[in-house]
Amino acid sequence: MPAELAVRLKRDPRGLVAAVVQQHDSREVLMVGWMNDEALRRTLTEGRVTFWSRSRQEYWRKGDTSGHYQFVKAVSLDCDGDALLIEVDQVGAACHTGARSCFEAGGDLGATVGERPEELRARA
Repeated sequence: MPAELAVRLKRDPRGLVAAVVQQHDSREVLMVGWMNDEALRRTLTEGRVTFWSRSRQEYWRKGDTSGHYQFVKAVSLDCDGDALLIEVDQVGAACHTGARSCFEAGGDLGATVGERPEELRARA
């Protein structure tokens, strides 16, 4: 991993950073996983997304057992350095349930929908 990235990355106490995975062309949010430095290094250099499994305490590369691959298109770090955005070309389901997106599988929580006040409608 480049030194300038290692300095900017803010990890949790376990050395992990959240990685939001998004379909590169539709912008659909597919899933969230966790990466340590080695998982991020592999993702940046191999063209496929690698995560750190908190439950199994091992690396896993999306698609190796499921056939539902994630091919890396871009990787970005947020302004605080504590989250990654991984843009991918997703093949098959992203969720372990078989759903395209983990957020589709989780269901809508029924939040109240907010509306911009009239004076803010012109702002993009």
